[in-house]
Amino acid sequence: MAEIVKMPKLSDTMEEGVVSKWHKKVGDKVKSGDLLAEIETDKATMDFESFQDGVLLYIGVEEGKGAPVDSILAILGKEGEEYKSLINAAPAASATVVETAPEVSVVASIENHAPAAVATIVTSNDSRTKASPLAKKIASEKGIDINQVSGSGDGGRIVKRDIENFSPASPAKFAVAYAPVGQESYTEENVSQMRKVIARRLAESKFSAPHFYLTIEIDMDNAIAARTSINAQGDVKISFNDFVVKASSMALRKHPTINSSWLGDKIRRNNHVNVGVAMAVEDGLLVPVVRFADNKSLSQISAEVKDYSAKAKSKKLQPQDWEGNTFTISNLGMYDIEEFTAIINPPDACILAVGSIKQKPVVKNGAVVPGNVMKLTLSCDHRVVDGASGAAFLKTLKEYLEQPVMMLV
Repeated sequence: MAEIVKMPKLSDTMEEGVVSKWHKKVGDKVKSGDLLAEIETDKATMDFESFQDGVLLYIGVEEGKGAPVDSILAILGKEGEEYKSLINAAPAASATVVETAPEVSVVASIENHAPAAVATIVTSNDSRTKASPLAKKIASEKGIDINQVSGSGDGGRIVKRDIENFSPASPAKFAVAYAPVGQESYTEENVSQMRKVIARRLAESKFSAPHFYLTIEIDMDNAIAARTSINAQGDVKISFNDFVVKASSMALRKHPTINSSWLGDKIRRNNHVNVGVAMAVEDGLLVPVVRFADNKSLSQISAEVKDYSAKAKSKKLQPQDWEGNTFTISNLGMYDIEEFTAIINPPDACILAVGSIKQKPVVKNGAVVPGNVMKLTLSCDHRVVDGASGAAFLKTLKEYLEQPVMMLV
C-alpha cells in the first residue's frame, strides 16, 4: 500500500525544510536505509534516509524549494500503484509547497547630472549552486568561488572534475563597474532558514525576557602565563575561550541560580552543567554544547570545541550537538571587541559575553604597572536571576580566571 513520506522535523526549531538534492527519481526502487534526499534545515544540511521499501511514486517538493514540517515530501508504494487519493486526502497545509524564490541582486542607478552611465541589472537564477559535497569541499580548500564554475554533471551540477579543471577568468571579466557620482545601489537576498529562526528566537528572548547586564574586569596575567606554559608542554593547544568555558562551568556549579531556565509557571534548576559555545558560520550562528563541562579538563574542552567548530563550518553538526544547553558563552574577543552585551539564548537564564584582552595601566601593590585586562558581561533574565546572584557568580568566575590553578583542585 502506498505510504506518504512526510517532511521530517530534523531539529527542535525546524518549521520548514528545503530540499537541496534528491538522490532518487520517480520510478526508482528504494530500500529502507537508502539516502532519499538532502534537506536544508535552519541549522544544517542533513541526509534523509528512507524508513521503508518501495518505488518512488511521487515527489512533493522539488529541489531548491521548501515545505513545512509534516507536509508531503514523497510517496512510496508498489510500481504503478494509485497514489493521487493520498494527496487529495491530505490536509491542505500538508499539500502546500512553500516555494523559495530565486535570489535577484539589483544594482539601480539614479543619475544626478553625472556622465551618462548604463544601469546594470545582475540576476542569479538560484542562490543554491548545484554541486556535489566533494566538489564544494575541494572548492573551499582551493579558495575557488563555486558560483564561477560551470557544471558538467546532470542538470548542470558541479562535480569534482569541474573544480579540478577550473581556470579563473581574467579579473576584467568579473570586474565591477564603478558607479558614477550620485548613484544609489542596493542588493537583496532571501532570508535563509537559519536566519529566520535566529530572528524569531532572539526577538522572542529580547522582548519577553527582561534583560539586565553586569560587567566585570578580569586580570588575565596569570591566565596568560598558565596558557603559555600549558601550550609549551602539551599536544593540545588551549585557547583563552577554553579557560572561560572551564571557569564558567565551575562557577555555575557553585551558583545554580545562574544555571537555570524560565519555563513560564516554574523555574528549572539544572543539576548538570552544559555550556553552549556560540560559533559564527556563513549563514548565521550555531551553539554546540559542551556537556558536563564542569567535569572535563581544559584539554578535553579544547578538543571538543575544536571538533564542533570544524563540524559547524562544514555543516556536519547534528541535533544532539546543539541541544540541551543550560548556559551560553559568546566570545568576540578574536575580533578585537573590548566589550558587548549578548541576547540570552533560550531556554537559558543567562549568557556571558567575552571581550578581547587589552593591555592597559593597572594598579598593583600601590603602583601603576602594565596589565592585561579582559571584560566579561553577563546578560541575565530578571525573572530568574537577581542582581546579587549575577554579581556573586561573576565574582567566583573572576577568582577562577585570575587564579587558574584553582581550576585544577
